[in-house]
Amino acid sequence: MTTADDTRTRILAAARALFAERGYALTSLADIAAAVGLTKTAVAYHFHPKDRLAAELLAPAAEDLLTLLGTDFAGDRRATVEALVTFMVRHRAVNRLLMEDIGSADDAPPGSPGEAIRAFRDELLAKLTGPDPDDETRLRGWAVLGALQWGTAQTMNLPEERVRESLLRTTLAIEDL
Repeated sequence: MTTADDTRTRILAAARALFAERGYALTSLADIAAAVGLTKTAVAYHFHPKDRLAAELLAPAAEDLLTLLGTDFAGDRRATVEALVTFMVRHRAVNRLLMEDIGSADDAPPGSPGEAIRAFRDELLAKLTGPDPDDETRLRGWAVLGALQWGTAQTMNLPEERVRESLLRTTLAIEDL
C-alpha cells in the first residue's frame, strides 16, 4: 500500500529529475504526473502551485548553504573552496533548477526570489574573496562561481564523485592554491 508520504517522495524525486533535465519553466505538473504514473490532479493535491514543489526541493540546499555561510574558515581559501565545491556538487539538481533565476538576479526587485538568490550569491563570493578584494581576487572569485554553476548544472549525467574531483581541481587551479 502506498502512503501519502511515499507519493510525495516519488513526486519530489520526479520533479527534481525533470527540473534538472529540462529546467523549472519547461516542466509542468502534467510532466511530473506522467513520470510518477499519477494524474495531474493527484500531483496538484500534494503540490499546488508548482512553486511549492520547488520550495520543498530547495529547503535542504538552503539549510546547507546557511551552514556553509556560517562557517568560519579563518581565511583558509582552500578549505572554503573545498566546502563550496562539495556543496555545489551535492546540490547540483537544485543548482540546475536555480540557473534560470541566477542570470536575472542582478535585476530582481526587492522582496523577490531573485533578490534572495543575489544575496546568497554575493555572500558566497565574499566567502571566496574576503570583504574587500582587489580586482584580481574578485575576478578569480567570479570564475570559481561560474565554473561551479555551469560545471554542476551541465553534468547531471556524471557520477557525483567524478564531478566533485574534477571541479575541485579546476577551482583550486583558478584560485591558484
